[in-house]
Amino acid sequence: MIISILGIRGILLNRRNILIMSMPIESMLLAVNLNFLVFSVSLDDMMGQSFASLVPTVAAVESAIGLAIFVITFRVRGTIAVESINCIQG
Repeated sequence: MIISILGIRGILLNRRNILIMSMPIESMLLAVNLNFLVFSVSLDDMMGQSFASLVPTVAAVESAIGLAIFVITFRVRGTIAVESINCIQG
């Protein structure tokens, strides 16, 4: 619970740099992973442990895609500041 609150707080307080905003998201994924493991052990069920093994895979894919977007944005705009990214149109 504390790791989730710190992750939400990190996203709300660090709105200047997208790279710094992605770190609290990783800590929230860690909190979810920890919850899966704790409840799996307490309920004596292996399903939570199998989900916990998939969470790092999702986190790695999310980080790789996010970093690729950051690099492309930095090459095009010259900055990864949040104020300049709200101009991006789909």
